[in-house]
Amino acid sequence: MSKKNFLNLLNQEINRIDEVKTSKRHERIIDGFTKDPAPRAIINGKPYRIFNSNDYLGLRFRKELKKGEERASKKFGAGPGAVRFISGTLRIHKDLEEAIAKFHNREEAIIFSSAFAANVAVIYCLIKGQSKDSIVTDEVLVVSDELNHRSIIEGVRVANLPKEQRQVFRHMDYEDLSRILEENKGKYKRALVLTDGVFSMLGEYADLKKIKEVTNKFDNDYEQGVILLVDDSHGVAAFGGGLGCEGVCQTQADVLVATFGKGFGADGGYVVSDKEIIDYLRESAATYIYSNPVSPSVAGAALASIRLIESKKGKKLLKKLEENIDFFKKMIKKAGFVFAADSIHPIQPILIGDPIKTKLLTEKLFEAGILVTNISYPVVPKGKDEIRVQISAAHTKKDIEYFVEKCTTIGKEIGLI
Repeated sequence: MSKKNFLNLLNQEINRIDEVKTSKRHERIIDGFTKDPAPRAIINGKPYRIFNSNDYLGLRFRKELKKGEERASKKFGAGPGAVRFISGTLRIHKDLEEAIAKFHNREEAIIFSSAFAANVAVIYCLIKGQSKDSIVTDEVLVVSDELNHRSIIEGVRVANLPKEQRQVFRHMDYEDLSRILEENKGKYKRALVLTDGVFSMLGEYADLKKIKEVTNKFDNDYEQGVILLVDDSHGVAAFGGGLGCEGVCQTQADVLVATFGKGFGADGGYVVSDKEIIDYLRESAATYIYSNPVSPSVAGAALASIRLIESKKGKKLLKKLEENIDFFKKMIKKAGFVFAADSIHPIQPILIGDPIKTKLLTEKLFEAGILVTNISYPVVPKGKDEIRVQISAAHTKKDIEYFVEKCTTIGKEIGLI
């Protein structure tokens, strides 16, 4: 019965998480969606307006994606069959890679089961810099923004580098990044700089132009250069004309990681870069080599999404999203609420500053038929509690007006405004 001791240990950890109210396993079950112009989630028979989705353009409900999914499934089957080097690459996967490389104006692309899987493998491979299993630990310096996504953190962690080779620069402080690169000149053959594109708690974005100025400045000081990897999963298909931070900043990263599972409305991750890097990843990235790709149907939906965003319809959706964001910001400011950050991204965090009132506001909005997410410590610093509102091109003005109306009424009731 020794195993019972281990189960008791796990139960203690579960209880600890529940006590500090950071549990994530009690998700609401969504039974389906309405077919309104702005689809609503059905929970226990009641429709809810969706203000907590990463589907920034509303593409997952579009007929174009559903048709692309259906066509691919009929042609290639429900699943991929096996990993690509064993059973071969399906044409739909190759078509998707070619389309997303062209979309980002890159030489090559490689798709993964998720952006998380991409980050874990790609960062490790760029640290390793060779196809052997062993890592030459004295060759690379890794410099990461202090608020990077967990997938980036895990990608660095699996490489098991000594502490001095894993350095963190202050959030979006590119002078601090410059300081670290300056102090480590001559110590390492290459440097790998890692950052999110859009930081998902506040909707703020990394200034890629400034980062590139820093990495270019120090590129010749490292024998193998300074490589910039950006995870712009929240940025692509959301702003910057669909190109995310690269579109906003008019600058390209050396390696771009992103997802089809947010703004593109489908699923799966991808990486775009130079041909040499992508070829190397196909030979070295464990989560690509030894893990199935997304299903043919998902690849078909993602491919249809790219084509839709590139079309006139897609441009109209991106324009409507911008208009919805502007409209929401004006309405919520007029109501007396304060933003946690001045975001131009669909993520529009409303600062509450109190964990109890933040949770209460979220619960009362749910009672009013609105889905929104509250964010509190330790995800954000103490006193920076927020509700993370996520605007979509699928929202109507009436949806936004209804949200602000209910938020205002409840806010007055609980003493927020």
